Amino acid sequence: MDIQKIQQYKESFDSIGQKIMSDDGQEEVEVWFARDLQNVLGYARWENFQVAIARAVESCKQQNISVDDHFREVTKMIDLAKGAKREVADFMLTRYACYLIAQNGDPKKEEIAFAQGYFAVQTRKAEIIAEHLQEISRLETRERLRASEKQLSENIYQRGVDDKGYGRIRSKGDTALFGGNTTEDMKRRLGVKSTRPLADFLPTLTIAAKNLATEMTNYNVEQKNLFGENPITQEHVQNNISVRNMLGERGIRPEELPAEEDVKKVERRMASNDKKIEKNTSKLPKKK
Repeated sequence: MDIQKIQQYKESFDSIGQKIMSDDGQEEVEVWFARDLQNVLGYARWENFQVAIARAVESCKQQNISVDDHFREVTKMIDLAKGAKREVADFMLTRYACYLIAQNGDPKKEEIAFAQGYFAVQTRKAEIIAEHLQEISRLETRERLRASEKQLSENIYQRGVDDKGYGRIRSKGDTALFGGNTTEDMKRRLGVKSTRPLADFLPTLTIAAKNLATEMTNYNVEQKNLFGENPITQEHVQNNISVRNMLGERGIRPEELPAEEDVKKVERRMASNDKKIEKNTSKLPKKK
């Protein structure tokens, strides 16, 4: 998501925030209304959006956080045709409630991805939101690679390949993707300890490239009914070569891309940030 798109989304989200007074009347509490949030999150039907709200409420309960502090059922009047009005159900939400809704929304929606960053950071500057979104993207891409590698391990185990064979297949795939550089070569090149997974230090683009090659291997192992280490190795190597060639056509050499921050550190920071979001969010005023 480029910075211009982020700025457009930011303006839309900024426009629906409202301020109400806290219980002591000393500060303004920022709130959002679910009907407004529904629109900017790209949900056409209220019924579908209620599913995300219900999941967010359940997530709040599971963390032993008071739902009433962050979600408030309210009603509002909406305009109908010919000047008529109708009362509808709505929710008043804190920043933390909005964050939970984004976490439980449709991950395929670009607006949902943006909202996760928007409500996660206290200072909503476009540049900071962009950095947060990049971290989310990298973690999600790394998780997809873990899943596809796990699937590959399970697939080939059923086809006569043990754990050591799986390691050799992955290693030869890396060598193909990185232009002749082995996994250990790349670890030395990027300053990664030999005991750590290389993928934890790769940029999002390279992680995605490894995942694409692995997904292709998973698919063809099943479609071609490949059996044994040699044919599966040939398949995986060829898929990594194909992905490398595709990147090369755009002037990208995976082995030349710099290392990025350890994924484990990013995961710990994100987990810590999740706890801070609720702590730093002003609660809804008590019901009168």
